[in-house]
Amino acid sequence: MLMKQTITKLYRYNYWANHLILEKAAQVTETQFTEPTAFSAGSLRRTLVHTLSAEWIWRSRCQLGVSRSAMLQEADFPTLAAITTRWQEEEQAMLSYVETVTDADLSQTITYTNTAGTVSYETLLGDILHHLVLHGMQHRSEMAAMLTSFGQSPGDIDFIAFLRRTSS
Repeated sequence: MLMKQTITKLYRYNYWANHLILEKAAQVTETQFTEPTAFSAGSLRRTLVHTLSAEWIWRSRCQLGVSRSAMLQEADFPTLAAITTRWQEEEQAMLSYVETVTDADLSQTITYTNTAGTVSYETLLGDILHHLVLHGMQHRSEMAAMLTSFGQSPGDIDFIAFLRRTSS
């Protein structure tokens, strides 16, 4: 059974780890920020925008019942500052939403469509919220590898590191 306490802790971890990535991203050059990489989403900037976009889309589906028709566009976020500002807004919105979710809500089915509006899905809210944290972790891992290759490792972004650093 999913528990609100677990979801809340996972989202606090999610944003703690995001902050580590954003702090190190501020140390790279413009070329490093925008150059294509072999990772799934491409450049560091594109991966940041993709991850932010996924959070926005999934929160819209879960909280607002709105299936967005497109991802956020990389061109709308030319700088890290633009990404960071938008992510702060999304973080606040998501944390506020997660605070309102009850244990019973986590067992409710969310119905939504893909961004093309062509396929409809039904998924438990708790599973979606878990997915979103895990999706973010995949891309943070990729960004951590990119940043490390640029000489800007974010360090340990494991969940246990979060627990150790925030429980003291």
